[in-house]
Order: sequence, then structure tokens, then C-alpha cells
Amino acid sequence: MLLAAPSSGNQGFDLGRMMAIIIAAIFVNNFVLSRFLGICPFIGVSKQLDSAIGMGAAVIFVMTLATLGSWSVYNMLLVPLNLGYLRTIAFILIIASLVQLVEMILQKFSPSLYRALGIFLPLITTNCAILGVAVLNIDEKYSLGYSLVNAIAAGIGFTLALILMAGLRQRLELANVPPALRGKPMAFLIAGVMSIAFLGFAGLGG
Repeated sequence: MLLAAPSSGNQGFDLGRMMAIIIAAIFVNNFVLSRFLGICPFIGVSKQLDSAIGMGAAVIFVMTLATLGSWSVYNMLLVPLNLGYLRTIAFILIIASLVQLVEMILQKFSPSLYRALGIFLPLITTNCAILGVAVLNIDEKYSLGYSLVNAIAAGIGFTLALILMAGLRQRLELANVPPALRGKPMAFLIAGVMSIAFLGFAGLGG
């Protein structure tokens, strides 16, 4: 782990630490390519660049608000009531509610993107990367500010991985790929190579 956990949830805001959290979440500990969370939408929505960008934006939105909600509920409600063991259930309820909100917004204002994302839009509810960020923020005892920075950076890292994968898969549509490797087999091979490439960021930032 690039960063050491802060000693309390009320630490000050340090610019150097904030930059370290951003670099770690986007490159070093990328939730898709290093932690292997959120693989389902990563493979399923990376066929087209437009849908990849839309899914990335939706994940950043849900991840940020889910962090705000989960951090507040855990520290202001569950901990004072000694109900911390209920955090997973509470976090899932918060994430599910936010996904429903995103679905309604996209269906109303961007029907084409809503149709392009298809079943993968409601599946954001079960995107382990979003729950992973919420849990990680609590385990690392990040303040609300650091938690939001970590959530936004993690969402950007997820979107970056999704866009890179979509660009490569679109290029491969024009390549002479052996029939046995077309589709998901090639996608998994690309994901493996990308994951190895991101290992090159290990140690970056400290």
C-alpha cells in the first residue's frame, strides 16, 4: 500500500498527502487493474468508447455520493450507536439508492446512453469497486475530505481503465484476430497486459 493510514478521522488537510492519495487511487492501486474490483462493467461496457465514457461518469458520480453518504452514516450514526457491524448493509442500501437515481436521470435526459449501458447500469449496484472505496475509506480512517478525494480519484482511475480498454478493443475490431480469441477472450488478455503495465507505477509517489 502506497499510503499509511491516518491516525484519526479528524486529521488536517495536507496537499502532499492528497496528491499521494490521488496518484495511488488512479495508477498504483487502480481498483480495476490492481485490486481487480469492478471487472464486470469493465469487460461488459468497454466495446464502445462512448458507452465507456458514460459508464465512467456514472461510476464517478455514484462513487463520490456513496462515499459522502457512507462516511456520514458510519461516523455520525452507526459508530455513536455501536452499530458499526451493520456498515456493509448500510453501504449497499446507499449505493443501490444512488444507482436508482442515476438510472432515472439518464433515462430522462440521455435515453441513448441509458439504452447503450443496458443491464450494466443497474449492475453498478453490485460494482465491488464502489463498495470497496466506501469500506477502504473507513478502514483507512480517512477524514471526509480525504475520503471524497480518494473516491473521485478511484472513479477517475476506473474511467481511465475503461477508456483505455474501449480504445484498444475498437482498434482490434479492424485487426486480424484468430477466431478463438475474438470477443471476451481477447478482452481478458488485454486486461492482463494492462494490469502488468500498471504495475510499472508501483512505488510512484513515495
